[in-house]
Amino acid sequence: MEPGPQRVALATCGRLPRLAEDDRLLLDPLERLGVRAEPVVWDPVGVDWGVYDAVVIRSCWDYYHRMEEFLDWVGSLESRGVALWNSPAVVRWNANKAYLREVESAGVPIVPTRWVDAASVGTLAALLEEEGWDEAVVKPTVSAAAYETWRTSRSRAGEDEARFRALVARRPVMVQPFVREVVDEGEWSLIFFGGCFSHAVLKRPRPGDFRVQVEHGGTEEAAEPDRSLVAAARAALEPVPGTWLYARVDGCVVDGRFRVMELELLEPSLFLGLAPSAADRFARAIAAVL
Repeated sequence: MEPGPQRVALATCGRLPRLAEDDRLLLDPLERLGVRAEPVVWDPVGVDWGVYDAVVIRSCWDYYHRMEEFLDWVGSLESRGVALWNSPAVVRWNANKAYLREVESAGVPIVPTRWVDAASVGTLAALLEEEGWDEAVVKPTVSAAAYETWRTSRSRAGEDEARFRALVARRPVMVQPFVREVVDEGEWSLIFFGGCFSHAVLKRPRPGDFRVQVEHGGTEEAAEPDRSLVAAARAALEPVPGTWLYARVDGCVVDGRFRVMELELLEPSLFLGLAPSAADRFARAIAAVL
């Protein structure tokens, strides 16, 4: 008897049981490669993950609200020997934005960042004064889709102090200067599959906002980066402590230099619908690791 097709679970969340629309573009290319891909919600009790040749994290867009539970799920797959992509080591590392400290230590330019927790908190006004930042962005180190991310300034720091302290009391926080280039020129997302550059997208916020996500009114369009930008994004992935199948490098060009804002190695949108054959390239990368 010939073996059946290989099976891959594309892990998603309860509010997107059939995957995000962009991720569904993977199903047909995988089918053509002899891989049966199925959307599977990550958290129900009783799912037999062992029947799959691999699990690829995709639309798990609730993980940051349930971090401990999500990482327990990652650990359970690992302990059972279920192949998970990206690898458990990469997922754990990327789940907290404090990984940017290691990226910076490796010599990769990032957006300047102050790390704040309950033990180190001073006033927001003092922090901005020390750094010389007229405007800044505050966000938790565990978040996605601009969750609890907001903009402040020296002139507003006093009235934002209570909000700042309440956030720090709940979780560690990062504060970064407001990057004007995101508004003026856009934020780059460069996507890699199986170690190879695939395509890039330029994201812009709506007028009057700083958040580039579509759910906040932002826009996204396919764009062609120059070779130096691709090289900078590739170099930014070198500090990643483990094997990865897919990666998205988010950043902006400041004074002619690419600065990393985030490395997206957990459940990023990969903008498959914005680039010809991107879904095919991702499908081939998945098939290659089976």
